[in-house]
Amino acid sequence: MDDPGGGLRAGAGPAARAQTFQTAAQHAILVDVDSGSTLFEKAADEPFAPASMAKLLTADIVFEALKSGRYTMDTEFTVTEDAWRRGGAGGGGSSMFAQVHSRIKLSDLLRGLIVQSGNDAAITIAENMAGSEPAFANMMNQRAREIGLTRSNFRNATGYSAPDQRVTARDMAKLALHLIETYPEYYKIYAEREFTWNKIKQQNRNPLLTLDIGADGLKTGYLEESGYALTASAVQNGQRLILVVSGLKTARDRAAESRKLMEWGFRAFEPRQVFAPGETVAEASVYGGERGAVPLVAKKPVRVLMPRGSADRVTAKVVYQGPLTAPVEAGREVGRLRVMRGDVVALDQPVYAGEAVGTGTLSQRAMDGALEFGSDLMRRAFDKAAGKGETKGEATVEKAANPS
Repeated sequence: MDDPGGGLRAGAGPAARAQTFQTAAQHAILVDVDSGSTLFEKAADEPFAPASMAKLLTADIVFEALKSGRYTMDTEFTVTEDAWRRGGAGGGGSSMFAQVHSRIKLSDLLRGLIVQSGNDAAITIAENMAGSEPAFANMMNQRAREIGLTRSNFRNATGYSAPDQRVTARDMAKLALHLIETYPEYYKIYAEREFTWNKIKQQNRNPLLTLDIGADGLKTGYLEESGYALTASAVQNGQRLILVVSGLKTARDRAAESRKLMEWGFRAFEPRQVFAPGETVAEASVYGGERGAVPLVAKKPVRVLMPRGSADRVTAKVVYQGPLTAPVEAGREVGRLRVMRGDVVALDQPVYAGEAVGTGTLSQRAMDGALEFGSDLMRRAFDKAAGKGETKGEATVEKAANPS
C-alpha cells in the first residue's frame, strides 16, 4: 500500500446527473473556498475508507498541540517497537524508515507523516501523544466532532483498514479547509516536494504538486479494498479550490481525474455576488418583540459560482426556527442561507440578526409574529447578480415551526 486511501461507489445521483462534468471517481466533491460554493459533487455524503487521508486528522491534532504551546517543533518523540514493526517498511505500507527506539523531533515526524506518508510516523505520534493508538483514535473522533466532521469515524492514526473507519468526501473537504485556514504556518509542509530521513529521499505522493496548476496540498490515499483517493487544494489567480476524489482504479487515474476536475473548476465557473457583507438577505419573524421582524444579514459576501453561460435554475431560501422569540441580540446566528443550482447545494452559509429586537409591550407580545418575509429581497438580489430583468430561479423563506 502506498498510503492507505479511498473508496467510492459507482453511479451518480440526481446532483451528479444535473452537472456537465463526468468523473470516473466513485465519490467526489469540488469546493470554491472564497464563496463556499460547491462546484461539483458525486456521492459526497456516502462513506468510504479514508486510507492515508486519515493522516490529515492525525496532523491536525499535532498542529493544534503546537499552536496551543503544549509541544514545539523541537519536541522529541520516541519511536516505539510497535511503530517500527507495524508502521515501518516491514509493515507493507508507506514508511519514513524511522529506527526503533530513536528519538525524532516533531518537525521531522510531521514531514515523515505528511510528505512521506509514513505509517511509522503516524503510530509514533499517536503512542507518544495518547499512550496508545486506540486512545489517540478517541482523540481523533472527539476532534472530528469539534470541527464538524459529522459523518466520519476514525479507528487509527494511519488509515490502515478497519471495518468501521469511514469518512465522506464532504467531511474530508471540511477537514482540508480547516487545516488551510487554521494553521497556515504548518499547512506549508504539504507543498514540500521531498523529504529525506535515514538517508532515504522520498518524493511527496501528491501527484498534483508536479503539475502547473497551483497545487499546494494535501494527501493521497490507497487501499486495495477502496481504490486510489486524494484530498487536494490549488490556487489560481487568488481563487482556491478544494477537491476530494476516491475510488479510482489506478494512481494514473487518480492524477488524471484530479487534474481534470481542478482545471474544469478554475475555467468553467464565474463568480456572482448576490449580497454584500451586512446587506439584508431576508427578514425573520419575531414573536413578542418591539418589532415583528428582524433583518438577516451575512457577515461575509454572498458569492455563488455559476457555470459560464449556464441556464441552471437557481433557488435560494433562508431556513430558521421561527418565529424568533424576543429579545433577539444583534449578531446572533439565527438561520442558514441555502442556494441551490439545479439539484446541487451550491452554497450554505449562516445568516445573523442584523439588529437587536427588544421585548415588546404586553399588547405587542400578544400578537403572533409568524409572518414570512424576504422572498422579494432575495429575488431582486439574484436578478441583479445575473444582470437580468427577471429571475430564472426563485427565492423563498422557509421556517421550521417553533417547538412547543
